[in-house]
Amino acid sequence: MGLRGQVRTRDGWAVQHAVVTVTDMTGAQVLRAAADEDGAVRTDAALAPGPYTVIVTAVGYSPVASTALVTVSGRAEVGTVVLARQGGVELPPPGIWSLDPAHSSVSAVAQHLGISSVHGRFKDFSGRIEIAGAGDGHERSRVDAVIEAASIDTGNALRDKHLKSPDFLDVERFPDITYSSTGLTPAGPDRWTVHGRLTLHGVVREMDLDLSYLGTGPDPWGGVRAAFRATTELRREDFAMHYNQVVQAGISAIGTTLRVELDIQAVQGENLPGA
Repeated sequence: MGLRGQVRTRDGWAVQHAVVTVTDMTGAQVLRAAADEDGAVRTDAALAPGPYTVIVTAVGYSPVASTALVTVSGRAEVGTVVLARQGGVELPPPGIWSLDPAHSSVSAVAQHLGISSVHGRFKDFSGRIEIAGAGDGHERSRVDAVIEAASIDTGNALRDKHLKSPDFLDVERFPDITYSSTGLTPAGPDRWTVHGRLTLHGVVREMDLDLSYLGTGPDPWGGVRAAFRATTELRREDFAMHYNQVVQAGISAIGTTLRVELDIQAVQGENLPGA
């Protein structure tokens, strides 16, 4: 008998002490209960058979209403109720998060000969994400990252040597590629635009990242991880990398635009071993 259900966030975390209110079709309240520390709602009082409205609320989350049908047994199963954070945009819990290079990738894709793509990745990088609390304004969250330019890897030793040369990255003069955010604005549910400055080949340019927050969860080592995906495009000429070879009219050996793709895992805490 009674009501059974679970209240969770979109990434599967229990919403502790969410409040569940049940009303009949006239709008009269017939039941009110709080979720426990596991996000579970369990009541023992039997309800008269028929349809009811179930409203779930929690501080910091948008309320959710649904219809539940109570059977002749006096019991209703509402399943898992998923709450979205207030405002419809999600970020991990506030605090410091350290990038985990072993489970992240920073890659770039360039067009080759106008017909295919060359894929490269940077093997060595580090970073730090600071998530501001909702009360402080999410736009004050920060991202800082450092990439070792000489760690570029395209799967071809001769090509990698050329990319490290003064024609491209010039890693002897400019060993680090850095990115520091200057702001954060929501772009939709779970999506954000990160505004920042990229320093590449000794040139500093404003650059935005299109960021998707993929969720948060525990890892096998007792930590908590958050996952993100970010993309952007940049023009080599904007960073004083003008080298190219024209193979025929209108077609260059290497495209002038690079598509940058980041798949990031971050571990909650600062300067964590292996992060």
